[in-house]
Amino acid sequence: MTTTARNTVCLWYDGAAEEAAHFYAETFPESSVGAIYRAPGDYPAGTKGDVLTVEFVVLGIPCLGLNGGSAFTHSEAFSFQVATASQEETDRYWNAIVGNGGEESVCGWCKDKWGLSWQITPIALTKAISDPDPAAAKRAFDAMMQMRKIDIAAIEAAVRG
Repeated sequence: MTTTARNTVCLWYDGAAEEAAHFYAETFPESSVGAIYRAPGDYPAGTKGDVLTVEFVVLGIPCLGLNGGSAFTHSEAFSFQVATASQEETDRYWNAIVGNGGEESVCGWCKDKWGLSWQITPIALTKAISDPDPAAAKRAFDAMMQMRKIDIAAIEAAVRG
């Protein structure tokens, strides 16, 4: 980042902030790795010279990765929701996260190998579950509830009934 953002998402890692930042930058558009700061002295989770923080951007959102140690872990209470335009894009992001040591969850959710949660959400799903026809919206919602990675064709079939 060339300028300091007024509001930055700070994500806690156990020594893997730089690795995670590079993975996100390689996986998502509008993403990059900025400044990497090394500890000027020893600290509880590391030693002088270790990567302390990494500035990065994920899909245009400024973030700071903090190598704070093992005291805290990520939870589903925080997630990135990524709106996708096609099944190909949905598959690409899902497969990148899950295939790089992550894990599948349900309803379009998955976790990366550092435990950070991602919602890979096709725009078609969002439109389907907000369909003006309540019966169509419920069918789409019920279909989504049975999925791990979202299948756009199956969602669209559910809307049609």
